[in-house]
Amino acid sequence: MPQSHTVQANGASIPAIGYGTFTLSGEACAEAVGWALAAGYRHVDTARMYGNEAEVGQALKTSGLKRDEVFVTTKVWWTDLAPGDLERSAEGSLKRLGLDQVDLLLIHWPNPAVPVADSTAALCRMKRQGLARHIGVSNYPSALLDEAVRHATEPLVVNQVEYHPYLDQSTVKRACEKHGMAMTAYSPLGRAAAFEDPTLKALAQAHGRTVSQIILRWHVQQPGVIAIPRSTTRDHIIQNLDVFGFELSDEEMRRISGLARPNGRILEPDFAPRWDKTS
Repeated sequence: MPQSHTVQANGASIPAIGYGTFTLSGEACAEAVGWALAAGYRHVDTARMYGNEAEVGQALKTSGLKRDEVFVTTKVWWTDLAPGDLERSAEGSLKRLGLDQVDLLLIHWPNPAVPVADSTAALCRMKRQGLARHIGVSNYPSALLDEAVRHATEPLVVNQVEYHPYLDQSTVKRACEKHGMAMTAYSPLGRAAAFEDPTLKALAQAHGRTVSQIILRWHVQQPGVIAIPRSTTRDHIIQNLDVFGFELSDEEMRRISGLARPNGRILEPDFAPRWDKTS
């Protein structure tokens, strides 16, 4: 069944669980996105850098779903943020996806060589020109998010960041809340070690759920948080969406949040910005 839980953010209504496509490619990508859509996912996340927009578009086309039934997100890579480059990247993404418009266009990573005012202005133009229904950013620490919002002439609806039980993102989350934005969690399940975590295994056993379902329930039970898990296994794709039929107690939520650690971050490319301090 299609999910019913959505997150409202500055005029956008975004399904709280999306299907992430990072590292997927070729026919395997199209097949997996097809499984996700058949299972009831109504939010698909891709990016120019992933090299799979054409396959995502193929799956959307063959799904039989109407265009307005699926929330599609794509992103502009950090090397394409200069005025003119951002526009060309967005237009190329639409062409590969086979769409006239994406539901959400994000700046994938900030680029210190391109002023935030310039990249934000170009992003806002994409919304005004109708290439994107909504716009936002990704991998923006709180100070950079504040700066982007100051320069934005259109509402920013999402900051997509790494977030899972081992990584505290409370500072970024508060910044998103302050600006009426949602926070989308990529790598929402964290490292493979999470599946052997005693706390998470105990909660999974108590609720008769998988560890993945416990973690994803923790995400969507937080106001304003969206998660985009990726899986290549049909059963896991289906399971990852089935998180709306149970609840975690406040104490269970605190236990999961308490797993955060200073070295919990997974993705740390050499072009990453200076992150907010974590617990």
